[in-house]
Amino acid sequence: MIDRRRFLRTTLGAATGVAAGIAAGPLVSSAARAESLNAAVAESAALLPFVDWYHTNELPNTTAENNAAVVILSGMQRVWKTGSTWDSGVPVDHDLLRANVGYCALVTAKRTDAEAKQAFIVDRQHQSYSMIAGLGPLAELYRTGAKAVTGITSAPDGTPPTTISDTLPADAPPGSALGSGATDSALGLVAQLVNAVRGPHTSSNPSKYGYQYPRPWRLNPDSVVVDTGALDDLGYPVYETDVIVAPQLLRQRSKAPVDDAGFVSGHTNAVYLAGLAYAYAVPERFQELMAHAATEAHTRIVAGMHSPVDVIGGRILGTALAAATLSNPVNAELKAAARAQALEYFAAQTGTTDLWAYAHSSGLDTDPYADREANLRALTPRMTYILPREGRRREMVVPKGAEVLLETRQPYLSAAQRREVLRTTALPSGYVLLDSPELWGRLNLFAAADGYGAFDSAVDVTLDAALGGFHAADAWRNDIAGCGGLTKRGSGSLTLSGDNRYSGGTTIAAGTLVAGSRDALGRGNVHVGAGTLAVTAGTDGRPALVVGGALTLARESTLEVRLDPKHVPATGRTVQLIRAGRVRGTFGTVRVTVPGLRALPVYSSTGVAIRLFPA
Repeated sequence: MIDRRRFLRTTLGAATGVAAGIAAGPLVSSAARAESLNAAVAESAALLPFVDWYHTNELPNTTAENNAAVVILSGMQRVWKTGSTWDSGVPVDHDLLRANVGYCALVTAKRTDAEAKQAFIVDRQHQSYSMIAGLGPLAELYRTGAKAVTGITSAPDGTPPTTISDTLPADAPPGSALGSGATDSALGLVAQLVNAVRGPHTSSNPSKYGYQYPRPWRLNPDSVVVDTGALDDLGYPVYETDVIVAPQLLRQRSKAPVDDAGFVSGHTNAVYLAGLAYAYAVPERFQELMAHAATEAHTRIVAGMHSPVDVIGGRILGTALAAATLSNPVNAELKAAARAQALEYFAAQTGTTDLWAYAHSSGLDTDPYADREANLRALTPRMTYILPREGRRREMVVPKGAEVLLETRQPYLSAAQRREVLRTTALPSGYVLLDSPELWGRLNLFAAADGYGAFDSAVDVTLDAALGGFHAADAWRNDIAGCGGLTKRGSGSLTLSGDNRYSGGTTIAAGTLVAGSRDALGRGNVHVGAGTLAVTAGTDGRPALVVGGALTLARESTLEVRLDPKHVPATGRTVQLIRAGRVRGTFGTVRVTVPGLRALPVYSSTGVAIRLFPA
């Protein structure tokens, strides 16, 4: 409902050797199915929200007719036409795919030895473990409390003699576990939550089989597979390509390309799933975890193992699946328990009641995500990489399951800061949300972590009476920096608190909008239509609401004057309510919340005041 709102959603890693007994042939989409995909997508998407059928994301479901994940990734069909075999697909958008593979060639050609080694570590570590680093000052405390370990702590200088997998190190403490840690540890519930979010219906494999877009090291600059017929020194086929795989990962390549498509990136899907699970349990590091997920995902391109299209697809899939899994009622008790456990554990370990401050107490020398602006500069180009935007811009609607993700008292805040924090898209499902040019799954999670901002279009808030009121707490962050604004619709009420600013203006089309503090709605114009503007009269003689632009009042508009019963101004006294750049029109109805009083509005060219009289 209002812009700024953090994301935290109420809302697996690829299994080796895809499911026994399932032949590769039938899993590859036929040309006929590819032709019918768009129609199937439209029909499926209209029938069921993703969160209601995400459980269909499993083998052997690999088409839009039977898999929700294939549906949400359907934009790929405007770029790539799947063939009848793994190597017979053809580009649809030649320019985009040429840029896609060209970017891989450029990045891998400029890759340093250090970058290659880091790409190896990310490739080989359990993704749930690698995401712990995003916890910053809390990371080592988490590893200890969760008994989370890894066997991959460094990378070889060149190509290792054998394949390498993550295993428990010989010196690991008793009871240790890979990934998110041991489920019977001091942070076992958090580990369980991460495992649940990366559960049985969150694999990227069905989509890989469904789209069969090859890995970049198998593609020439035109996204065509050309097998030269030669084998390299390790026995792998040599393809016509400009993409250079990191030497440490040459033996990790698959020799079964039908089981090893590039789109979507399974590692990217996994790090976003794990990252959002950690962010739910430890929201103090939400923004940093999202920045870390983007960094981890980018190493897939640096490694030569994936392309920008693959990584973007993995982010779409991981975001959607995390929201769906976290919104599943089955996980409701676990979510609450994991958050409570994390808060109690870290408070005890750090000896602080201000966990947010502790989580941001390190500098760049030990916390690579300590600089928020640097995080943003690194993350922003990775939302779309160098790929040209295709198709007409469509309004994004909030998917079911992505409305309210965490609603909790935050005891770690100081008494002055304490408030109920609602971590959400802040919009009911089905309503418009535009926080970037991206669509579902490609939400700007970094902006969500800080609070939604820079909207390009107005945000419609529709509240029905059945939904009751909505209180926009923590509203000092509710700031649309772009040209967008806030539109209040519906019969319910929307209560603002803090300093809310909407550059594109505010429209109260229906229902009640409660301006909760001085300077609320401070930028842009305000238009009051058939709705009600509720303003609390101050006692210091200053206006309670400042409108930077014009205040336009329709004949059917209503002004509700809210008074503190303990500090009612004397009757006959003029009380300033609103100051604006210009006032046009008058309120059709003026009412006072204190019984026995009526208000006479006093208009000027730049403001609205009232005089109180006995009713």
